Amino acid sequence: MKILINTSGMSKDDIDFSGFEKLGSTKYFGEVSKTELYALAADCDAIIVNKVIIDEAFLDACPNIKYVGVFASGYNVVDVAACRARGVTVCNVPGYSTHSVSQHVFALLLCFFGKTDKYINSVANGDWIKSKSFCYFPWNTAELYGKTFGILGYGSIGKAVARIADAFGMKVIVNTRTTPDNCGYVVVDRETLFRQSDILSLHCPLTEQTKNIVNAKTLSLMKQSAVIVNTARGGLIDEAALADALNFGKIAGACLDTVAEEPMLADNPLLGAKNCIITPHIGWAPRETRERLLKIALQNLKSFIDGAPQNVVS
Repeated sequence: MKILINTSGMSKDDIDFSGFEKLGSTKYFGEVSKTELYALAADCDAIIVNKVIIDEAFLDACPNIKYVGVFASGYNVVDVAACRARGVTVCNVPGYSTHSVSQHVFALLLCFFGKTDKYINSVANGDWIKSKSFCYFPWNTAELYGKTFGILGYGSIGKAVARIADAFGMKVIVNTRTTPDNCGYVVVDRETLFRQSDILSLHCPLTEQTKNIVNAKTLSLMKQSAVIVNTARGGLIDEAALADALNFGKIAGACLDTVAEEPMLADNPLLGAKNCIITPHIGWAPRETRERLLKIALQNLKSFIDGAPQNVVS
């Protein structure tokens, strides 16, 4: 088997890809043009990608491809219908980032509510040395305790986030497409979720039904004191509408780890929006998380070769 692996974003320096080399002749690539990608993949049987688009044009140019693996849970970069029509198996990696993404949700929130970045920089700049008091707090901070924490999407990450919010003493409410068994938290309709949440955290996949689910209408339902967290997919948010809501004080803040187009464009309306903190899609990036991702992606391909594919989405 000839295997092509996209290492862009995964890093080949701190995790070991050699397991793939035991399964077949393996080539690696990073950031390349479509023309370069087609040339690399032309004689390959399998390709494993992260943010690389696998569409009809790719499949037409690379007819030998029998397997598409995704280094992610989300697989919106792959035209699954086109793969299915050509008998190409598509596999994703569910659940690998539950711990790291749920951790990142609260890293963002603790930064937003605790202003830790501002205070750390202030001390580093010598402000505490100059202070006449044992402490100073020019930036107001706030507790998470007692706030209503809304979760949109109740998969593995949503459930992990709920447990952490519960541990902080927050009131957790949930909206999900299917009614969960033994949820343990109050399940509400979507309008109620937007109306009642002090913090609204997004954990649903990006589909035609969820695209721009945060928009001018749903934002208008929210409290002025509310904060939105998005560690899922940027396309869940109408970015112009969110920027407007932030800049005009319709909601209090946003904590984002993803935007609709990545890398972020210079004209993204959220860049510089009031009370908006953004990290560059790193919720999945801890080394342990990427090692777990790689291990499952490797097993996916091995299972396919053995004739018993797992985590099939096509």
